[in-house]
Amino acid sequence: MIDLHSHVLPGIDDGPANIDASVDLAVAAAEAGTAVLAATPHARHDHPLVDLGRTAESCAEVNERVPADHAITVVPAAEVDLLWAQRASDEELRLASFGQRGTDILIETPYGALPDTFEELLFKVAVRGYRLLLAHPERNEAFQRDPARLREIASRGVLIQITLPALLRQDRRSRSRKLALDLVREGIAHNLASDAHSAGPWRSPDLRTGVDALAEVAPARAEWMVTDAPAAILAGESLPPAPVDVGRRWRLRLPGARRRDY
Repeated sequence: MIDLHSHVLPGIDDGPANIDASVDLAVAAAEAGTAVLAATPHARHDHPLVDLGRTAESCAEVNERVPADHAITVVPAAEVDLLWAQRASDEELRLASFGQRGTDILIETPYGALPDTFEELLFKVAVRGYRLLLAHPERNEAFQRDPARLREIASRGVLIQITLPALLRQDRRSRSRKLALDLVREGIAHNLASDAHSAGPWRSPDLRTGVDALAEVAPARAEWMVTDAPAAILAGESLPPAPVDVGRRWRLRLPGARRRDY
């Protein structure tokens, strides 16, 4: 599996405090079946310790310290704040992109109210030559209230990433979980990521639990969202066609939970 969203680098944002904790996170991801883990520290003004010029070096340090019997590679990227992106230089945006290739970039969905200019700001980044991957839109109340707004964004070529915490919520009234599931069911979600901040249990990198949570909803698409789709994003290539899950009821099975219909 390929995980395109994690805060694995030490001591720079709200992820691990030190290199040992970073290695623990990478090892936990590898044990869950992740082969490639994107380091996506926050590129925004309230995280001044994030130095995009050093993220590749930090990834290399984590890779060197992971035990040889755990096959995982940490690659540089960033989770980019839209306002930060408007002022970023071309070189800063390249350093924030996946693998620092200058093709695909992870954009953070705000937790608070979306400005009326949100879409305009998104496409100002896109016209600079980037394909956008929108992180955790299922958490935003504006999209929860008006999913059509998110569908319109996706129809204009923005890729949609849902994250593990929403899928593992036990509260069946959770609006973030409902929107995440709707996006998968409708074929609008392109990527599933962990948004890991620690080895666990808080913000775990166990991406397999997310795939398992979708097993009775769209199992083939769920696998595609953690394999073929993120591989294409890392390579800057067109996404391969997603498999179609046929003949399945719209159900979610959480670990240890009863089957529920939605």
